[in-house]
Amino acid sequence: MVNPGEKVELAEIRAGRGLSARLADMGFYPGVVIEVISNFGRGPLIIAKEGIRLGLGFGMAHRIWVKAIRDEEGL
Repeated sequence: MVNPGEKVELAEIRAGRGLSARLADMGFYPGVVIEVISNFGRGPLIIAKEGIRLGLGFGMAHRIWVKAIRDEEGL
């Protein structure tokens, strides 16, 4: 539900141990800022963090909860 080019903070991973551990091993865990590279709705989603790009299927992507990042002006 995040548009391409937006940066968000990873808030929670609501998945089993396997997916949670796999994402954590790659540096994707709560508190990390990620950027959505592509999001076509029902298809795969590509996210990035510090040069690491990760492709996620629709089901996996819906297990990752994010929150908006406020800019320095508080908007």
